[in-house]
Amino acid sequence: MSKRFFPDTMPPPMADATTLPWWQAAAEHRLVVQECTACGHTRLPPSPICPECRSDAADWREVTGQGEVYTYTLVHRPIAAGQDLPYAIVVIALQGAGGVRIISNLVDVEPGELKIGLPVELVWEDMSEDLAIPRFRPQHESGTGAESGRSGTKP
Repeated sequence: MSKRFFPDTMPPPMADATTLPWWQAAAEHRLVVQECTACGHTRLPPSPICPECRSDAADWREVTGQGEVYTYTLVHRPIAAGQDLPYAIVVIALQGAGGVRIISNLVDVEPGELKIGLPVELVWEDMSEDLAIPRFRPQHESGTGAESGRSGTKP
């Protein structure tokens, strides 16, 4: 992304022992989902216990960042000073992630172009050296995925 989506007045997200590995992967521009090593169930957001089998054994699996809009809403009132309006909050059904969905923002799209089922790809918004936020944009026809959407100076 070339432009910051959220203004500098937005507070950074909080990480804890359960979510820290997810945020560390995001800082490296890698989108990961948590996978239970006992039953294989995938989940996002991360949690200490598998909701399917109640195991606390989990690992991280990287996903491509491609998917489609599952549902969305347009926001017409700012939550921080300096926000461009309207903006889209989307639920993305991630491909190859075992049914996992992620809530994020859709960028580089006009509100009238939004539709359920719209193919999207991951782009990263670098908030600082240690914080990158996943955003999504309509998938380019080449279907290059997350690699084409990298921003900042990270590899």
